Amino acid sequence: MDMYTQAAWLVPLFPLAAFLLLTALGRGFRKAGALIGSAGALAAFVLSLLIVVERLGEGAVDYNNAIDWIAIGDYTLRIGFEVTNLTAMMLVVVTLVSFLVNLYSAGYMKNDERITVFYGYVSLFTFSMLGLVLSDNLLSLYIFWELVGVCSFLLVGFWYTKPKARAAAKKAFIVTRIGDAGLLLGILLLFWYMPDHALDFTTIQSVFDGQSGAITTGITTLIALLIFLGAIGKSGQFPLHVWLPDAMEGPTPISALIHAATMVAAGVFLIARTYDIFQDSAAAMETVAYVGGFTAIFAATVALAQNDIKRILAYSTVSQLGYMMMALGLGSLTGGVFHLFTHAFFKALLFLGAGSVIHAVHTQNIHEMGGLASKMRVTAWTFAVGALALSGIPPFSGFWSKDMILTAAIETNPLLFVVGLAAAFCTALYMARLFFLVFMGKPGSASADAHEAPAVMTAPLVVLAVLAAAAGFVETPWNGWFGSWLSGEAEAAHGSGVAIVASIAVGLLGLYVGWLIYGKGGVSRKAAAERAPWLVKLLENGYYADELYAAVIVKPIRTIGSVLMVVDEYIIGGLVRLAGIATAYAGRTAARLQNGQVQTYGLAAAIGFVVLVAAIVGRRFWP
Repeated sequence: MDMYTQAAWLVPLFPLAAFLLLTALGRGFRKAGALIGSAGALAAFVLSLLIVVERLGEGAVDYNNAIDWIAIGDYTLRIGFEVTNLTAMMLVVVTLVSFLVNLYSAGYMKNDERITVFYGYVSLFTFSMLGLVLSDNLLSLYIFWELVGVCSFLLVGFWYTKPKARAAAKKAFIVTRIGDAGLLLGILLLFWYMPDHALDFTTIQSVFDGQSGAITTGITTLIALLIFLGAIGKSGQFPLHVWLPDAMEGPTPISALIHAATMVAAGVFLIARTYDIFQDSAAAMETVAYVGGFTAIFAATVALAQNDIKRILAYSTVSQLGYMMMALGLGSLTGGVFHLFTHAFFKALLFLGAGSVIHAVHTQNIHEMGGLASKMRVTAWTFAVGALALSGIPPFSGFWSKDMILTAAIETNPLLFVVGLAAAFCTALYMARLFFLVFMGKPGSASADAHEAPAVMTAPLVVLAVLAAAAGFVETPWNGWFGSWLSGEAEAAHGSGVAIVASIAVGLLGLYVGWLIYGKGGVSRKAAAERAPWLVKLLENGYYADELYAAVIVKPIRTIGSVLMVVDEYIIGGLVRLAGIATAYAGRTAARLQNGQVQTYGLAAAIGFVVLVAAIVGRRFWP
């Protein structure tokens, strides 16, 4: 029986209905916003859970249902939804995190006058991501992909009265458009070369999986790289990562939703959904792996020097997404998706925990915090679980997924294995720094009146803490169930004892060094700044990526724009104005001749006659 699978198209309609209802009600129904938004997400989660339970049974097959959408001559484009184990898993992750964010926001956004609008945007965001997940072809996926981008613009800039929020929203929208343009070109190229111009995932899989030779290796590589460019933009990979830290200007629940289950997850999901194309191109796979590996270590080092609690977690997200991309590039589909699965829970937990802290101390600077563990016990304990999961400490979920990625790296690319270990060490170190500065030690200047958040905010933290601790057991060295269920083939990715030991060692070492510096105080916190101030400054400014783009791209384009504006204003516009002035002057001159005096008319006629005669007679003297 696949009764619930056949009804999967209803999953995105629940949050869509919530959005439409909230939009119709308007801002006056403040309490209804939280109720309707949460109800829509909860209904979607329940149905998604039933779909997954149904697919856990034996004999579950992929289900597709589509209708004719556009007919042009002999070509007909069909649109519908497809349910696979991958999409079913994503449905549960997206709807669960969305529901918990909706619940949490009832406390966090309680006093915001636009809370109904907020819940409407969140519901639309959830609908867009669910539509993207269920799409059975690349064109409909691209439509929802762009709608996700629009929703992120609305939510990052939700507090639009703040100049930084407006700037961050525009930056996110523009930077991700660069990647989206690449994705669109990839889709068009795929449409051109695919047999019968098919864009559905089933046909794509059969064409690239069957080694039919219908598409050459060069074209396949180009298509894969263009698709990857779209993923780079959405998932914040280098060099299009610069929008993600600035997106922290939005409300903290939105940060949790974007970084855990929706927008940034879309890029990784896109690569997994089109994985057969990438596997047909060794060059594309290597590109994905190296870009992911570089992004992982790049963002992890930047996070070491940040002082804003949300920016630390934002760079952490960029780094972890790099891990996922590295896994996919190394050929470990299960490893990349598994880390996406576990990361959703512990990163949502960390962001919501950070929101609880900000809600209590009204600042985001970690140096103004301290000693919050005694005042916010639930937040502190749940945040610790998330930090340990992110740091890859067993038995928490992040350890199992990170170990799977490192094992894939040590078996295929030792260089990326070392990069992965270095990023894991940095991750444990900056999370230890964050935890000890915020929750341990002496109370900071902003901690005096801190108190625990209400139950509506702490309950989601507890649920996510349980998942962050236990979700990793679906795929362990002695149990490869998740990989077998996901792709139908067990992936032997836990065979290296060296990777397991090294992963644990660097995680514990990072935590120990963090405790030694920021907990015990055995090493001066200012040691790095005193010995290498230039390095600390470099990391604080994110390797000056924004400044580099401003100097190399933004300023030259603005200069070209200014020059073109001058040309338009004074040359093109000047010629137009000159033509107008000349015409007006000629009209005024002609008007003076029409003065009603016969003598003037006679003189004009005589002059005209003389000119005409001179022209006719003078022709014989012309060469």
